[in-house]
Amino acid sequence: MTQQHHLRGVLLASCACILWGISGVAASTLFTTNAHITAMWLTQIRMISAGLILIVWGQLAGKRPFKIWRQHRDALTVISYGVLGLIPVQLCYFEAVRVGNAPIATIIQFLGPFIISIYFLLFKHVVPNRSEIIGMVMAFIGTLLIVTHGQLNSLAISPVVLFWGGLSAIGVATNTLIPRAILPKYGALTVTGWGLLIAGLCLMALQPMWLVHLTLTLPQFLLILVIILFGTVVPFLMFARSLGYILPTTASLMDAFEPLAATIFSILFLNVELTNFDFIGGILIILAVMALSLNPHKMLARLHRRKQRS
Repeated sequence: MTQQHHLRGVLLASCACILWGISGVAASTLFTTNAHITAMWLTQIRMISAGLILIVWGQLAGKRPFKIWRQHRDALTVISYGVLGLIPVQLCYFEAVRVGNAPIATIIQFLGPFIISIYFLLFKHVVPNRSEIIGMVMAFIGTLLIVTHGQLNSLAISPVVLFWGGLSAIGVATNTLIPRAILPKYGALTVTGWGLLIAGLCLMALQPMWLVHLTLTLPQFLLILVIILFGTVVPFLMFARSLGYILPTTASLMDAFEPLAATIFSILFLNVELTNFDFIGGILIILAVMALSLNPHKMLARLHRRKQRS
């Protein structure tokens, strides 16, 4: 692997994460400018449109996306991935953006890797190492600063924001863990495409999007296209492509650009005001996740050795 290829992978992963951060800002703009746009409606539009695009893309690229339905267990896994992984990570995130703002929602969602660590501790009995424990403490302190602004007897953000943001962080964990078994077999394009489409159709069954009567201005319509194309399809393809040049652990470090992008663009274009506690807490969480991202291979190696001994 040449230095040029490594740089290309880093740039692709970084740009993908920046685009994901911008999509949160675009969603926040839509919620602010049109009260009839709900998180449920926007999530359905995003998931169904992006899912169809990825499935068609996969078919044209020769990935044979429909073969996943030939295996009963794999079909159930991709359905679980859509319902239990993608719905919380996208719908709950948009709800957190709607009732709060994009930077805080993105930072809280960024706690997902620590939920994965807790999952490995409770269910796989993989004890975190020293750096992971330090990272968890940093993340806890950072979250505490954001939630309380240093006043431990009161909350600085709405409990509703914390609720939806927490669910989206859990969604990051389920979104990561559920499809692990089928990703090597079918590829990220097929699994993500079907997961998005299934999740969108399930949400539509709960609350059909055509029942929402709203009028969109041209800028609002363009923002929806930005969320679908440049906030979902394009960054997914860029991030997947980056894995051909760099290790997943390196790519995951670029996730830090998502909350940074959400914060910078919210301040520049939405006049969102963040306190020093928000900035310090956000930086602590980002540094903690970056530290954790350096060690998932060690966690999986310990898990593999434990299985060999059992």
